[in-house]
Amino acid sequence: MPGRRSVSGGAEPRPSLAVAVAVTVAVTVAAAAWLLGGREAGSRPRLLRAAELARYRGDAGEPGLYLALLGRVFDVEAGRAHYARGRAYSGLAGRDASRAFVTGDFSQEGLSDDVSDFCPAQMLILRDWLRFYEKNYAFVGKLIGRFYEENGEPTPALLLAEATMAQGVAARETEDGQRQQFPPCNSEWSSASPGRFWCSKQSGGVTRAWAGVPRKLYQPGGKKPRCVCVRATGPPTGQPASASHGDRGDLDDPSLQEYPGCPPLASSCTVRD
Repeated sequence: MPGRRSVSGGAEPRPSLAVAVAVTVAVTVAAAAWLLGGREAGSRPRLLRAAELARYRGDAGEPGLYLALLGRVFDVEAGRAHYARGRAYSGLAGRDASRAFVTGDFSQEGLSDDVSDFCPAQMLILRDWLRFYEKNYAFVGKLIGRFYEENGEPTPALLLAEATMAQGVAARETEDGQRQQFPPCNSEWSSASPGRFWCSKQSGGVTRAWAGVPRKLYQPGGKKPRCVCVRATGPPTGQPASASHGDRGDLDDPSLQEYPGCPPLASSCTVRD
């Protein structure tokens, strides 16, 4: 647990409950595999109530040390140094405090399982935490309450969480795809000289076969453009090599603009404005 950071996301569009249910039903199998990691195959998970889970704080005479995340209960005895009473994350033990994993609020009010107002980016954080616990701790069962019914079936609240999570995954995949198409430029700035942008085959942390040329990339809702490296030869991204094109790569993308005063095909650009 130490070394991981909580991040609060900004406001983003979120699905209505009806939309959430529709989306989740459409991807029931995929969502289950995604959240559960296949650990429940061939076994019946234990069902716990909140009062029973509260007994698992790891104190003397108590049956163990558990915590829950999105209604999924894990045995964190192996992490006693972090979760036992008096330790940094003891507030997470014996309850579902999903909200605190994102907000970092460990007050009694903040140790809540209510994530209904979380945006897709925040739900991605919980998805990462779920993967962390599935990898490092034993899955015990499900917590009856906000996320699971008496029979262990998901509640509308869990379906909403999964649908919001799916939005976050789609946004991340879109962002990753754009980063591959338009990697960030290298840059340097000083008070004594103009700024400089340049492209290389590793700029922006994206290893590729081409270096590209610097361009301004404008995005909807963005306050200012950012410098990206643009492939300057071959077909545009998404077009087959056999298609008729101008051998200009992605230079003609309407979201791009040249830097004033820079040679159009130079891999380095000095910015004077």
